[in-house]
Amino acid sequence: MGILARTAEIKLFVILVDLATINPERQAMKKTERVNLIMRYINNRAHFTIAELQKEFKISRATAIRDVQQIQEMGFPLLATAGRGGGYDVLQNQYLPAVRFTPEELKAVFISFMASKNSQLPYLQNRRSITEKLIGIASQTQQDELIELNNILLFENTNPANPNLLELDDAAPQELNQLIGLASKDKHLRVTYEISPGWPQFMDVWLLHIFNTNGTWLVEVYDFETAEFRYLPVAMLRDSIISEEKQSLSEGEILAQKLQKNRAANLIVRLDSTGIQRFKRLHPPGIILSFTGMFQSSGIFQYQVASDEFDYIADWLLYLGAGVQFDRIPEKLVNLLKARAANLTEKL
Repeated sequence: MGILARTAEIKLFVILVDLATINPERQAMKKTERVNLIMRYINNRAHFTIAELQKEFKISRATAIRDVQQIQEMGFPLLATAGRGGGYDVLQNQYLPAVRFTPEELKAVFISFMASKNSQLPYLQNRRSITEKLIGIASQTQQDELIELNNILLFENTNPANPNLLELDDAAPQELNQLIGLASKDKHLRVTYEISPGWPQFMDVWLLHIFNTNGTWLVEVYDFETAEFRYLPVAMLRDSIISEEKQSLSEGEILAQKLQKNRAANLIVRLDSTGIQRFKRLHPPGIILSFTGMFQSSGIFQYQVASDEFDYIADWLLYLGAGVQFDRIPEKLVNLLKARAANLTEKL
């Protein structure tokens, strides 16, 4: 497992320890609890000594040494330093203790991986190795249960004719991992948008979101040159890098423009459960559904319909079903829906 992943494991472990009830007197506590508290204590320090542990936890020198040895055996990265001022240095970003799963937790993680088969998720090769490790740490009985779960459970987009337990065939666009890595450092990017091979368009953008809709990865950006919000297919992006251009707007100003655009939406629609299910199967890029009822029984979305989209949006709204309710709708769209309804009536 990589350095960052192992570091994340110990941070998660420390957070869980923080949530536990801590005895302020640190007396008569169980050994496991004491070791966990010592791990929490030293994780926040670059250096510590046995004497410091004795004083902090009110334990003998021999007990402190045994506890540190146990922590080292678990994989916590400590380096002993000799001499009068010696002690232990805590090595950052090194190999850390492995996560221990209960049988139910192992099933939960494994099932989540099964549900994401063929979903074009990023870091596909890492997910494959993680799945193999999950199976590797399981006992023989647990392995048999996981294999049986794979035979019983069937999720959308999977191929039941392929019994391969680790089937993860549908890789995400090559540029997706690069975009995620860059955006985690700086959202001001320079991207190459290649609508057709051999015709690149260089764009200076601010990245707002990366999302998957209708089986396609899109990136929502603010285009500094055109001062417009755009949705670009990740599969058509090349050679993305952090931009060296000076920003014409700050992030706050960009988000304010986005909020203003959302408020100016000329189409606000409420959906029932049938409409929600159909929305999930098909919806235009950029439309985000917010659930308003328990168990996803109702929802609402808002959208600014462009001048060249009215025909498509009218057909799509009819597809959503009879449970559609309009809080706001352009008159042009109303007329199109009436015309389509009249046309269907004439043909009956």
